[in-house]
Amino acid sequence: MSEEDKVLEYDEQDSVRFIQEHLPDEMRGEFTDDEINYIVDLVYEYYEEKGFLDEEEDAEVIIDEEELLAYVIKNAQKDAIRDFSEDEIEAIVAGELAYCDSLNLFY
Repeated sequence: MSEEDKVLEYDEQDSVRFIQEHLPDEMRGEFTDDEINYIVDLVYEYYEEKGFLDEEEDAEVIIDEEELLAYVIKNAQKDAIRDFSEDEIEAIVAGELAYCDSLNLFY
C-alpha cells in the first residue's frame, strides 16, 4: 500500500490523547478527557455553523483561527461547564488544530 492509499481518519480518542500530550507543561493533567471533548465539540459546532462540514471532500477550507477561538471562548463561558481560562481554551483548540493538521483533514 502506497502512502497515498493510506487514509488517516479522525478518531476522537486519538484526538484527546494528542491534545493531552501537546498541552503546555503547566496544563498537563489539568483536564479530563470529557472536558477536552467538550471544547473539541465547540470547535466542530463552529465548523458546522460555517458550513465546513458540508463542503465537498476536496474543497479547500480556510479556518479563521481568531474567529474560531472567539466562538469557542464565548460558548464555553456561556455554558459554564468549567471555568476555563482563555489560555486553556486556546491551548486545547491549538492541540485540536494540530491533530487535524497531522491527518491533513483541512487543506
